[in-house]
Amino acid sequence: MTLAPEEALSRSPVFEMLSPAELAALAKLCRSVSWRAGEVVFREGDPGASLFVLTAGEVEVLHAHGGTEKVIAVLPAPAAFGEMALVDREARSATVRARTESEALELTAEAFTAFRKRSRDGFTFVVINVARILSSRLRETSQRLAAHL
Repeated sequence: MTLAPEEALSRSPVFEMLSPAELAALAKLCRSVSWRAGEVVFREGDPGASLFVLTAGEVEVLHAHGGTEKVIAVLPAPAAFGEMALVDREARSATVRARTESEALELTAEAFTAFRKRSRDGFTFVVINVARILSSRLRETSQRLAAHL
């Protein structure tokens, strides 16, 4: 079952606190993309310029280590991924591959900038939410690292 764009956005922690009007505006700025099972969405090191919100399917996040790729997370719809690219536009930190046939909404950095012009408050909420998500991931990573020391 494929989620409607506004429903997928509303169920993602990245877009918490946005009004229905802001979610509708964001949905219009996104484009629909799809992948077959096994297809790579992006590779570690690729330029990053967009965030994705799954509307159907599952993707796996992989990290290269010692010449092999290791699955570090499996994300089902309506998970969001690639959010760091909206903030820093740096190279991708991991590879993402479709685990099943998958569909997503893609929000480019340019579209996100257009959203900022329409809704400063909504833009601020998204940036704060991304900061919270990244902070949580950093805290988890720090805890795992400390456990290995």
